[in-house]
Amino acid sequence: SPEERPQFPGASAEFAERLEFIQPNVLAGIPVYRVMDRQGQVLRPSEDPQLPKEQVLKLYKTMTLLNTMDRILYESQRQGRISFYMTNYGEEGTHVGSAAALDASDLVFGQYREAGVLLYRGYPLELFMAQCYGNASDPGKGRQMPVHYGCPERHFVTISSPLATQIPQGDAPGAAPPRPPPGTSARGPGYGLLSIRVDGNDVLAVYNATREARRRAVAENQPFLIEAMTYRCCTPPKPP
Repeated sequence: SPEERPQFPGASAEFAERLEFIQPNVLAGIPVYRVMDRQGQVLRPSEDPQLPKEQVLKLYKTMTLLNTMDRILYESQRQGRISFYMTNYGEEGTHVGSAAALDASDLVFGQYREAGVLLYRGYPLELFMAQCYGNASDPGKGRQMPVHYGCPERHFVTISSPLATQIPQGDAPGAAPPRPPPGTSARGPGYGLLSIRVDGNDVLAVYNATREARRRAVAENQPFLIEAMTYRCCTPPKPP
């Protein structure tokens, strides 16, 4: 009954009458929200954001263009034409889905593998190239290392390579040793955050989650945690 539910501060749990230790490999874990299957078919019509055809094409073209830009600049780095490059392979849907769900005036603190947000907002390819080459057309005039893009007009704060410097309160967790499962979203409730885990390769799922999190963050004045499950389909940066 509701009267017998535990009322321990900071915990949401049920009483158990049997002594049983929880086996970490038995827990089902937090489910991964998705809209499309691996063939790109929408699973539940009610979850389809019903985006205009023009916006869907923009999502697709931006992800494809990001992939092409990565290939060109990665090969340039391997040839010694530029000193450093970080690809975005495997994370395209996470960048573009979240960028599409945010307002263009929303401030974004991007990580070094999140150039897709800036690309979606219309940052020219010429300036991406100029920044990586550090030439005369680079707005930073070569003072930043490659992939440290930034654009005040597009509300995108300059990228920084060290982990967690874009969210100062995350400095310590960012430098901590890798944590085993259940993943980032499982730690959200411990900080009082409403959390969700989404398929980072499903651009519509990322769009829906980011749009709803933004709406509620503005309306309720509280933060939300979105964990995008994806793969880094590339090698670490290497010297030429």
